[in-house]
Amino acid sequence: MTTSGFRSDFLRTLEERGFIHQTTDPGALDEALLKGPVSAYIGFDATADSLHVGSLVQIMMLHHLQAAGHKPIVLMGGGTTKVGDPTGKDEQRKLLSDADIQANIAGIKKAFDPFLTFGDGPSDAMMVNNDEWLSELGYVQFLRDYGVHFTINRMLTFDSVKLRLDREQPMTFLEFNYMLMQAYDFLELQRRYGCVLQMGGSDQWGNIVNGVELIRRVGATDDQQLHAFGLTTPLLTTASGKKMGKTEKGAVWLNAERFSPYDYWQFWRNTDDADVGTMLRRFTLLPIDEVQRLETLEGGEINEAKKILATEATALLHGRQAAEEAAETARQTFEQGAASADLPSVTASEAELSAGLPLFGPFSELGLIKSNGEGRRHIKAGALKVNDEALKEERPLSTDDLRDGAIKLSIGKKKHGLVKVAS
Repeated sequence: MTTSGFRSDFLRTLEERGFIHQTTDPGALDEALLKGPVSAYIGFDATADSLHVGSLVQIMMLHHLQAAGHKPIVLMGGGTTKVGDPTGKDEQRKLLSDADIQANIAGIKKAFDPFLTFGDGPSDAMMVNNDEWLSELGYVQFLRDYGVHFTINRMLTFDSVKLRLDREQPMTFLEFNYMLMQAYDFLELQRRYGCVLQMGGSDQWGNIVNGVELIRRVGATDDQQLHAFGLTTPLLTTASGKKMGKTEKGAVWLNAERFSPYDYWQFWRNTDDADVGTMLRRFTLLPIDEVQRLETLEGGEINEAKKILATEATALLHGRQAAEEAAETARQTFEQGAASADLPSVTASEAELSAGLPLFGPFSELGLIKSNGEGRRHIKAGALKVNDEALKEERPLSTDDLRDGAIKLSIGKKKHGLVKVAS
């Protein structure tokens, strides 16, 4: 279905911003969204005390859902975290204690407050924990009531299972039960809160379809045919094919205490030219016509689009003031040379950078290292940085490293210098 085919504000917004990959019944879902507030949920397991930027696609979908007048349900997987989702995993996930899970949920809650309004109104968001019902299930009764609706034959066809089996990697019966539990979550949310839509990444399609089918089989009464829907987003990778959300530093966490607003701003500022349009659509609230204007910029002008992306994305999570402070810090560092009186600098020609400038030369000239051997030791320690990104291996500096006419070189947190392009 094309953008013009959707009549509901929510699906039109998702389509034009590139969020839709698959839906179970787009026409019927569109009609349901037109009739009044629809409750929809996305599940988040509590495996860490913060979500990372890879979860931001789902958070933004919940934001757009609420903006269109519908009710977002944030389902915290206090129960399913005890089992472990095998999707996309090569090995069993470490099992956490109840105390660890509760501490993680408390940390994760912080990530949602900037994007959603929680409360008791018809379109106010709510956060629930599936441990409320999963931990109370009797195993034999669960199998009698719901196990009969799942076949091993079908479950073995799901990518999350096939991946492990094809690689001859063990998959525990505990993990195999995860898809039954996720389907039951959808049924329980439908019964408790009238939830009719589950959303998630495309790798969750099989699990989501299980829930839709379970509701249709056991959720309906004699005088009511329940409709449930599933919607998935494309898995987001960068133009280089890498999974979004990873840097040389590791995961890009959403909680400020794990990843500072300045580092978050820099993550978006370092977006590849080819990804700018996609990132503006999905991770800012800029009007689409403005996104279309910015993504057509070329050459040096594309850096202005990246700064806007960085500031708008950071403002959504950390607030406008923090975003503007990060932008100003970056401007002083790269455009003014971090108050150039304080930072040493060396020059290199554009031709040298185009050909590949040996890494340790500028570091030595700036007095940041005394030898190539020292430089390699700093790389192993994760202390040698280019544009605040720790390097994992020795590689030449190039024009791709230029940020507003300069490359920032650092050792640790306190020793910095600049490589400027010779005029």
